[in-house]
Amino acid sequence: MSFDLNTEQRAFRDVMRGFVDEKVAPHAAQHDRDQTFPQESFDACVAMELPSLQVPEAYGGAGADMVTQAIMAEELARGCASTSVTMLISKLGMLPVMNFASEEIKQSYLPRIASGEIQASYCLSEADAGSDVASMRCRAVRDGDDYVLNGSKYWITNAGVSDTYTVFATTDPSARTHGITCFLVEKEWGVEFANHEDKMGLRASPTGEVIFHDVRVPATHRIGNEGEGFLIAMHTLDRSRPTIGAQAIGIAQAAVDYAGQYMKGRKAFGKPIAELQGLRFMLADMAIRTEAARALVYRACATIDAGDPDGALSYLGAAAKSFASDTAMSVTTDAVQLLGGYGFTKDFPVERFMRDAKITQIYEGTNQIQRVVIANTCSSRSSWENPLSTLASFAISSLLHPYLIPTSSLLRDRWATWRPFVNDNQASGRSAPSRVETN
Repeated sequence: MSFDLNTEQRAFRDVMRGFVDEKVAPHAAQHDRDQTFPQESFDACVAMELPSLQVPEAYGGAGADMVTQAIMAEELARGCASTSVTMLISKLGMLPVMNFASEEIKQSYLPRIASGEIQASYCLSEADAGSDVASMRCRAVRDGDDYVLNGSKYWITNAGVSDTYTVFATTDPSARTHGITCFLVEKEWGVEFANHEDKMGLRASPTGEVIFHDVRVPATHRIGNEGEGFLIAMHTLDRSRPTIGAQAIGIAQAAVDYAGQYMKGRKAFGKPIAELQGLRFMLADMAIRTEAARALVYRACATIDAGDPDGALSYLGAAAKSFASDTAMSVTTDAVQLLGGYGFTKDFPVERFMRDAKITQIYEGTNQIQRVVIANTCSSRSSWENPLSTLASFAISSLLHPYLIPTSSLLRDRWATWRPFVNDNQASGRSAPSRVETN
């Protein structure tokens, strides 16, 4: 099994590179400095119909495969990590709807997410219940045909910007994980928001506390049955973590590209520093780690597309997310080092890359939690085959069998929107930054 991109995916990647360079990257530094929402970048993504990639065709989306969605996340993050997570958060918020909600709820919300009319957020973490989800205190009490929500959620991406909030609250505190229930809550139902956090990275993506004070939620907006919330949350994170890995790869690739270009122009000891072997080896190691992380992310995404036939997704998603985010942190730190004192200033983007990379090791499950998942899988042989033998088989088969990820027919229809960017790039002679390819 190999993870070379098929023709459509390569074309889409090339379109995304030109689009990001023109419409997204130019705004990244300013929004980072001002800590403001990248509205023009989001609007450009909507004009490109990118939100539709993450929604099934039956609900007005393009129904793109997960590898294509990972390409989108990576290329957006290469230009602006905040814009990347702004696109990803609505998918995260809607995954419980796609997989567990009633048909009425799906028909009501998913088409509007696909069109970019509304955005969604995912409300799981609390001030004292991050990794320890069972300790959540947000309560939902049944009252006739409604549930009444009280409590708050912390570290919520797009707090105050999103129109809907997928909220996990306890309906039976004594049951811990078995007492958690999931709800879809509209902002207009009385949801309140505290001030946004002043963050180190992803500063253009608003993060804040979401507060529920006697917020009434119709029972029709309960997702799944009472007590199924924890399983829904874990099912969702398994399917979203690989795209956080893709975001991390985009940040790392941006650092590799920028450092490589900088080294060709910066001179020391009478020659470009790109000719100094020690620094060339640093850059090579950065590229190697980034490419390895990309392959692992594609592996996890392909497993989602295949329906997780071996029950390996939890392991692969955790491995992809943790390895890619650790890689991004390492690669961006090395990029700062390669630029020396200039890398430590805000006049150059590598310090922003490093700040943005850090959160990928923390959100959607810290890398320590990912290692717990991985270790549990490695110590258990009953759920699926030995992960080491699986990875060995993957390494061998990648040399023998080409594997093309299917892309929906509706995705091809998006060329009417994307084609002008291809033509503009060809006409101007603009090319994407060089990078290592998976062949």
